[in-house]
Amino acid sequence: MSVESVTVEGGPGRARWLRWLGRAVAASVAVAFVGLLLYGVITKSPNTTIDDTLAHAQAPAAPPFTLAVLRRGNLGGPLTRRLAPALADGKLSLSELRGTPVVLNFWASWCVPCREEAPLLQRTWRQQARPRQVLFLGLDMQDVTEDARSFLRDFHIDYLNIRDPSNPIAHRYGVTGVPETFFITAQGKVVGHVVGESNAGQLRQGITAAQSGQIAGRRKGGARGKTH
Repeated sequence: MSVESVTVEGGPGRARWLRWLGRAVAASVAVAFVGLLLYGVITKSPNTTIDDTLAHAQAPAAPPFTLAVLRRGNLGGPLTRRLAPALADGKLSLSELRGTPVVLNFWASWCVPCREEAPLLQRTWRQQARPRQVLFLGLDMQDVTEDARSFLRDFHIDYLNIRDPSNPIAHRYGVTGVPETFFITAQGKVVGHVVGESNAGQLRQGITAAQSGQIAGRRKGGARGKTH
């Protein structure tokens, strides 16, 4: 058999093989492209589960977390005794707060509306929440640790704060900007949500809802800064 005959006989087979390989590569690229699109939708689309459930006058379970304590603050006698075991390891889990109503505020030091809101939060904590043993809990996110600590010092914040260096917890809660505030019952149910800077009336209503379990729903607050 000559070299020419091998080349001629192999030519169509090689061409078919190359066509098959080309189709396979194209299909793989298409699948990968669709996968990237889906990933983008899943990771960037806000989680609306909490707000959707509140809109139906139901209280969803608060998404769990375990985060490092940024500042323990001055919780007052009853809350200090209740939470001392949970704070002993320098971390705090939502499950460790069972039995305590919680006002959970997402914030960051680079957020201008958070700076506007901070004095009201501190005043409400001192005058209304702490005497009623409702825990104010700040969750600092997407922030530099020292900047966050400076923020707490500047505004004389003395309620408990935890820190998430990124934003997975915020994503679980559907947070798309800061500040945002959630009101959570002693049973771990979300009964209210303020999107943006809270006002005094919204905080007062939320504290009452966290204690009573009454649905406060989603409320539009003031300005907020977009998360990164």
